[in-house]
Amino acid sequence: MRKQGGSEVFRISGARTGLTEDVRGRQRRYMIAMTIRTLSVLLTVILWNVERPLAWAMLVLGVLLPYVAVVIANAGRENTPKAPTTTYIPPPSTPVLEASRVELGAERDAEPVPEA
Repeated sequence: MRKQGGSEVFRISGARTGLTEDVRGRQRRYMIAMTIRTLSVLLTVILWNVERPLAWAMLVLGVLLPYVAVVIANAGRENTPKAPTTTYIPPPSTPVLEASRVELGAERDAEPVPEA
């Protein structure tokens, strides 16, 4: 997703796409489907005397494709992805003070004192 200014914009929420973007996508899908329909009708005319079964298939495609294209073009905003689930993961806790070791009197006396 790019702005016309040139800098890249990242989507960080589960919000829907803008209406202008949605309509543009629907129009693009419809135009692609109608281009395929036009080509299939032209192929029907071209292949009618050459390969009749293929011409019939192209004719069926040319007849059924407008309905399918309208259904696909109108199925826009209902199919938006669900908002991403967010979970809070707390950062790992580090103890402020190190745990001290409890020594008995005999253990303290047994350790040698470092000389400086």
